[in-house]
Amino acid sequence: MKIIITGSHFTPAQAVIKELLSRDNFEVVYIGRNRTMEGDPTPSVESGVIPKLGIKFINLNTGRWQRHFTRFSILSILKIPWGFLEAFLILLREKPDLVVSFGGYIGVPVVIAAWLLSIPIIVHEQTLVSGIANTVSSWFATKIAVSFDNPYDFPRNKILVTGNPLRAEILTSTTKPSIRIANFFEQAKRHNTPVLFVTGGNQGSHAINSSIFEKLASLTKDFFVIHQTGDSKYHDFSIAENLAKDNDRYLVSRFFEAMDMGYILKHASLGISRAGINTLLEIAWVGLPTLIIPLPSANKDEQKVNARFFESKGAGEVLEEKDLSGKSLNEKIIEMKNNLPMLAEKASSAKSVVLENAEKRLIQEIYILVS
Repeated sequence: MKIIITGSHFTPAQAVIKELLSRDNFEVVYIGRNRTMEGDPTPSVESGVIPKLGIKFINLNTGRWQRHFTRFSILSILKIPWGFLEAFLILLREKPDLVVSFGGYIGVPVVIAAWLLSIPIIVHEQTLVSGIANTVSSWFATKIAVSFDNPYDFPRNKILVTGNPLRAEILTSTTKPSIRIANFFEQAKRHNTPVLFVTGGNQGSHAINSSIFEKLASLTKDFFVIHQTGDSKYHDFSIAENLAKDNDRYLVSRFFEAMDMGYILKHASLGISRAGINTLLEIAWVGLPTLIIPLPSANKDEQKVNARFFESKGAGEVLEEKDLSGKSLNEKIIEMKNNLPMLAEKASSAKSVVLENAEKRLIQEIYILVS
């Protein structure tokens, strides 16, 4: 049985792919993007991870409607028709039994091409509010899997509540990290110092990174800091790497592999994060008290909705980006450190928002649709 996985939200896709590969009767092909954004030479996370899993990765040259006009906007719009044609030709060549889309602009042309070819389609919505791409895709989908029992702008007869697939490395109680990560935590333990984990998601956050750089000397007096910078045109990783050379309490990486990420989330004391749903669900699962800084420009205020929802469930506290600076971030994280026992107890209850075995529910639906 051949399954095409596509979409721009890679973390839940990764969880489903690993579950599919654990079964004998599935062949998986991934349709994604080589680059994260127009005009940015940074490779996408999926273009690096998928080939390592022994899965065929196909780059789709398509465009998107950008919310803010840039010098790349017109070219991006002109690439949209080509994306539909290319997706159609890819599906004709690959002949999949079913397509699973995890949203974003990459998924839309693949979903529509699959509909034209009468291929069953599952669209997965991770967030509390439906995005533009998934709203369009829902018109053509056979089934729409959602992560929460929440009112969505989707046809009700197509919806099934599966939850959001989390990576096995996050779910398991024992995760073996790389030597580098293990040694860093051991050093923090010897100094009896808490570990602070900072992430802006897979793509990173320039606003968060800049605030960390500004107050790094102060932060590393109170914490051992692990920082996932992402990799973008701002060269934040290069800046962080230079800072780390003179600070043994600061460990940086563009992107942490799943095994390391699982260990970091389970053993850190505090977190700083954007409000992407996949990161917040992983944080909620392990009970890591987190300072949540939502992206203000997200569609339908998606990240603000996510942030306030998870704050209400005890996962952490929210700092709006308009109030973000090196000073405010440092003050807030020290305040949270001083209240850590209370915050940790609240964060442990946030696990209740996670529906377990989401990837198994999705795969059960795959069996139903192709049988």
